[in-house]
Amino acid sequence: QVQLVESGGGLVQPGGSLRLSCAASGINFFSLNTMGWYRQAPEKERELVATIRGGSNTDYADSVKGRFTISRDNAKNVVYLQMNSLQFEDTAVYYCYTQMWGDGMDYWGKGTLVTVIE
Repeated sequence: QVQLVESGGGLVQPGGSLRLSCAASGINFFSLNTMGWYRQAPEKERELVATIRGGSNTDYADSVKGRFTISRDNAKNVVYLQMNSLQFEDTAVYYCYTQMWGDGMDYWGKGTLVTVIE
């Protein structure tokens, strides 16, 4: 059974940094899966933040380019989201996501809350 467990959310001031982690289990070929982070702010649609395919093929939402970095440790089955220069607009629940290599099934974590506050 595929499980994604996020951690690292919390309160941070504008301009601060956080690193989110997503520990994956139940995935036989983790390194082949697309991994990603989405977020959902209050009363807004869930939106893509960043994805990583293979070791280094990354994509980012325009709103986070240059501030956020997605990475993965295939030996540990973990994906990270380093978030720098955080802004009020980054306040959201952040969800880890994977698309399985092979059958293309999507799985989601339960999310971790990031709140940017003075």
